Amino acid sequence: MSNEFLPLCRPAIDEQDISAVADVLRSGWITTGPKSAELEESILRHTGAQHAVSLSSATAGMHLVLLALGIGPGDEVITPSMTWVSTVNMITLLGAKPVFVDVDADNLMTNATLIEPLITERTKLIIPVHYAGASLDLDAIYDLGERYKIPVVEDAAHALGCEYKGRPIGKTGTCLFSLHAIKNVTTAEGGIFTTQDAELAARIRRLKFHGLGVDAFDRETQGRAPQAEVIEPGYKYNMPDICAVLALGQMKRIDEITQKRGELALHYRDLLTAVGGITPLSIPSYEHRHCWHLMIIRVDPLIYGLNRDQLIARLKECGIGAGIHFKACHTQKYYRENYAEKFGEITKPLTNTEHNSEQICSLPLFPDMNFSDVERVVAAISEIVGNK
Repeated sequence: MSNEFLPLCRPAIDEQDISAVADVLRSGWITTGPKSAELEESILRHTGAQHAVSLSSATAGMHLVLLALGIGPGDEVITPSMTWVSTVNMITLLGAKPVFVDVDADNLMTNATLIEPLITERTKLIIPVHYAGASLDLDAIYDLGERYKIPVVEDAAHALGCEYKGRPIGKTGTCLFSLHAIKNVTTAEGGIFTTQDAELAARIRRLKFHGLGVDAFDRETQGRAPQAEVIEPGYKYNMPDICAVLALGQMKRIDEITQKRGELALHYRDLLTAVGGITPLSIPSYEHRHCWHLMIIRVDPLIYGLNRDQLIARLKECGIGAGIHFKACHTQKYYRENYAEKFGEITKPLTNTEHNSEQICSLPLFPDMNFSDVERVVAAISEIVGNK
């Protein structure tokens, strides 16, 4: 068994992907151009969405969709605290109130039953989160949104390659995918916005590039149309071709990538049944295809007197990387110290969120791993907890 350091993640890029980046560098067009457009088409084919917009990050996409939907001071946006803090930051920076909804104790995703009691006359948006590669139970959430006339935007940062009831995430509704370096498909940094709403897609496309009426790269002129004017003030959130091209080969291999991640994750789950007090997330019972973005366990400190942070430190000593996805947003320093003063007390207890936030640990998972790597990780965990 290798003693080489095993990182938490490694991107699934191959030599052809690297060569494709070099070809773009030689082409003379390295910013937003034909490869960004090609990536958007690839996402449309994969998801079945009507519109896709490539962006510099999923966080940029969240900023733009909040703006496009008119979210601002006095508005409330319901979203889990068990997520990466970028969503909550964007809501707060626009002057709106993030209303934290709790999650299921075992799969760490929210649901319509938890969301509905938080809806008020000020609720203007619901942002549920697909978590770790599993799908939300979408039908009930969208039914809730329709009943209350509240739009839903899916945080699908973990969900490229995931399906719900036989349909790819992104085929219906509005979604934001992340293509960050640790994601199943990566552009190093980047994101994709998908929607069925042509008007919303046009506004996101406009806002991502200074508010101009056309992209810097126009698909007909192969450059910027001379009549391009600022329709409204916008931002600089476009994805350059040197990033976009990196993902094109991965998109062709996405089913292979997903299958390999699943095989590794299921091997983890089989082996971990023998380690008491170390519990993987549950797999939702409704029909879906997991894309296994993360392999997350919970560490019960009451059994071994060993907490999650100590386990991560001990794994590092064994040459194994591990991480936390995520520390709950409302427990982060800024929100811990300022939320009550700005917005009042948190509406409902976040019992499941807080319990899991203290215990979750992400283990190495990426397609270049093999079963012996998984066995090395589980053996290290067994030895660590055994010593306790």
